[in-house]
Amino acid sequence: MPTDREWIEATLRHQETGAVPYNFMFSPPTQRAAEAHYGDDIVERLAFPIRMMAPKSVKPLYADPAKYGETITDEYGVVWSTNAIDRGAPIGPCLPDASLAGYVFPDPGEDYRFERIGGWCADQEGHYRIIWVGDLWERATFMRGMEHLLLDVALSPAFVAALLQGITQYILGTMRILFDRFDFEGVALSDDYGSQKALLISPHAWRRLVKPCLAEIYGLARQNGRTVFHHSCGNIVPIIPDLIELGLDILHPIQPEAMDILALKREFGDRLTFCGGVSTQDLLVSGTPDQIRAEVRRLKREMGAGGGYILEPGITLQADVPPENMVAMIDEARVGRVLE
Repeated sequence: MPTDREWIEATLRHQETGAVPYNFMFSPPTQRAAEAHYGDDIVERLAFPIRMMAPKSVKPLYADPAKYGETITDEYGVVWSTNAIDRGAPIGPCLPDASLAGYVFPDPGEDYRFERIGGWCADQEGHYRIIWVGDLWERATFMRGMEHLLLDVALSPAFVAALLQGITQYILGTMRILFDRFDFEGVALSDDYGSQKALLISPHAWRRLVKPCLAEIYGLARQNGRTVFHHSCGNIVPIIPDLIELGLDILHPIQPEAMDILALKREFGDRLTFCGGVSTQDLLVSGTPDQIRAEVRRLKREMGAGGGYILEPGITLQADVPPENMVAMIDEARVGRVLE
């Protein structure tokens, strides 16, 4: 029987594997609900073929206010609210003006960031190991504030370019350390570009400001033999050909509420692997377990045809998903898990 790594590699080569791979990401409430049903260490219990890790941050993805207080400041100097059920929100941008004067970007080589990575890579050998390396445009929105940054794109594009390049250098520094020290298969970038209906900025502005930075990030990954997993919520259809041109391997989370995912499969499915596709806004929240099982079977059959598909919800599972619906999705996704 092939290893999980071989399973995902075959999927990325668009080969039929006899089963569609799956992946799930949980917010704290759904993590607890999953553990209550399946037991502790659900990654092992549910046999995730993909395993994910990230360098440590002074602001954890989920910072419980009971432990961290009502606010917490990240490496970049952005102040976040904390929340017991989600990641909180950036409430204190660190750049009040369209200027980098006096601002010092954080050091990607801080030792604390990499303390857990080596042991994790060794423990997860045989699975498909992906390490999150940061965010780019999304990070800029945290640092400047979304409204201000969107104005900057029009009024101060040189500042936006400099800001994105500074963030890019932090990501590249992180990647160089990871590639030098650790054995793993891929890197992941979290960088939302879309609203429910369209891109947040024009395709022209994205190509002028964001794409050159992605070319550096993707390029370094490719030079070091790693695949690239890119997370972007929303409707980003106009720039998918650009992402393919740059060398993207896996696009996540292909929200069916924002894009016609079967059309994506038809148009780009021979050049790109899609990860996601289960509706988290409608079906998982208000559907029945039977409806969810039927949709999972449909996605495995239609999106999974010819490989190039990893089944996952359209976004991290949130507290509004009933436990019985979450279990129906997970159990149906795992049907056929034993490969020939």
